Amino acid sequence: MGQADGPESDKARERIIETASRLFASLGYDGTSAQTIADAAGLGIATVTELAGDKRDIYLTVMRRNYLATQAILDSAFTAFTPDRAGVLLVVDRFLDFYIDHPEVPELWIHRWLSDAADITGVEAQFLKPLRDRVNNAIQGIVSPDADVKVTTETIVWCVRGFVVGGMLTPEGEPHGPRNIVYLQRFRAYLHQLVTRLLGLDG
Repeated sequence: MGQADGPESDKARERIIETASRLFASLGYDGTSAQTIADAAGLGIATVTELAGDKRDIYLTVMRRNYLATQAILDSAFTAFTPDRAGVLLVVDRFLDFYIDHPEVPELWIHRWLSDAADITGVEAQFLKPLRDRVNNAIQGIVSPDADVKVTTETIVWCVRGFVVGGMLTPEGEPHGPRNIVYLQRFRAYLHQLVTRLLGLDG
């Protein structure tokens, strides 16, 4: 049995991926070295490479895990989905709640907006497009004929990522994010209004 096999190796591999996810979300892929991941995980660089691969391999594992987690949330939402305004808002709420519970996911995607990991191509096509297509296809038939479903979906994602990561400014200029219940309720109400109007679901 090699070092990369067995329960202890599985635990170590999991620690590597979880550690890398936090570091990539905080520092970006380009700002995180394989040695930094190894040090933060409390392992030697050779062990990290044997158990999880090089930095690129680890990054793709992190992004795939986030994709699967998001897919699971959509699975749950679409189980209860109804082809009407309430069903669409259910999906939107589940997406918002998922990002609130896992802020590292929007942080990772925002880093890619800023050209982080630009040498790793195809990530959006592999891990974002299938999710977008699923949502777009589910709601296309129940919205106003002149609604631009694809742009609306992107707008929802932009808004939710921005709120979860950056928050909203108070009148005094202080940022408050989703941990502030007042601002969360205000943002959720606005998001419902935005979606309803852009998709023509208000009657």
